[in-house]
Amino acid sequence: MSVDARIAELEMRQAFQDDTIQSLNDVIVEQQRVLTRLEAQLEALAQRQNDLHGQFDETPNDPPPHY
Repeated sequence: MSVDARIAELEMRQAFQDDTIQSLNDVIVEQQRVLTRLEAQLEALAQRQNDLHGQFDETPNDPPPHY
């Protein structure tokens, strides 16, 4: 194999690897966006649950009048 052919082969491999790395990076960036959005939703749901739990804890635990 000539030196020119080996260089061409290495350049093709590098181009393929660069494309693969960029594709993987794009996936990671999108996953981070989704993760950030899900964390915000989870925090909002936890806060809502705490608010609702507080409302139900304030009611007395007296038995109904028919007992």
